Amino acid sequence: MELIRGLHNLRDRHRGSVVTIGAFDGVHRGHQAVIADLLVRSRTRGLPATVIVFEPLPREYFAPLQAPPRLMSFREKFGVLAGLGVHRLLRIRFDRDFSTLSAHEFIDTVLVHGLGARHVVVGDDLRFGHAREGNVELLRREGEHAGFEVEATGTVAVQGERISSTRLRAVLAAGDFASAERMLGRPYSMLGKVVYGQQIGRSIGVPTANIELRRLRSPLSGVYVVEVRMDGRLLPAVANVGTRPTVSDGIRANLETHLLDFSGNLYGRTIEVIFRRLVREERKFGSLDELRDNIADDIGVARAYFAACSP
Repeated sequence: MELIRGLHNLRDRHRGSVVTIGAFDGVHRGHQAVIADLLVRSRTRGLPATVIVFEPLPREYFAPLQAPPRLMSFREKFGVLAGLGVHRLLRIRFDRDFSTLSAHEFIDTVLVHGLGARHVVVGDDLRFGHAREGNVELLRREGEHAGFEVEATGTVAVQGERISSTRLRAVLAAGDFASAERMLGRPYSMLGKVVYGQQIGRSIGVPTANIELRRLRSPLSGVYVVEVRMDGRLLPAVANVGTRPTVSDGIRANLETHLLDFSGNLYGRTIEVIFRRLVREERKFGSLDELRDNIADDIGVARAYFAACSP
């Protein structure tokens, strides 16, 4: 999949596309339905399938401290969209100038002159343009004059409830990973590079792989039974997601993972952490000894979980 970094990098060869627009945070089954329709139109028209996303997400730009936590990083989003078969991903920087574009200006600048869109597939709840003035009906009216067709994909529901990124955040916060998997069509996971930490885990006999989540907030907070995907293998582990209140006064979320019965150097490796069960909430302990004892209990819960899953 080709990544186009900004409108200024669009070339003549990028014109003539089947296009969709959205945040695609989580790339859940509702998003996947849009992508599936996009790819059908791409094949029937013989045109590349192009997805438009924004960085930062609009709500992060307007209210960074109040914006909901991201379900995935941009790198994760890129990987999932590429795996679905999308041909091109246009990443537009959402800044002050772009945020002031009216819905008409967005259509003219991005869809018509930028991509030469021939067919646009969107979710039925699409809003775009300054003050979110644009919707599916406006897009259809503009498309009639600009020469592109518009198709709206209907709601996708699980157990009678509409799938949305908001709903997905709620079930993740509750530790309901079974529901999250039904909404995503895959287990919920986080991907990242292992970096050097403060070595506190190693000092108390519990070495951890530390992953920078590169986001201010996480949809998860607590201690979890997880599996780590690495080199085509799934390794049992226990993980903490949060701000590490016992050893740090930071506000940025971190992911620390202790692999059970593993020894090796993971620094610089990119690993995927798959969440299976919530063990407990993150807590601040009075000492490192108390922290160590609780981690030992967490590891015991993880071992029992994997023992129960073994055939």
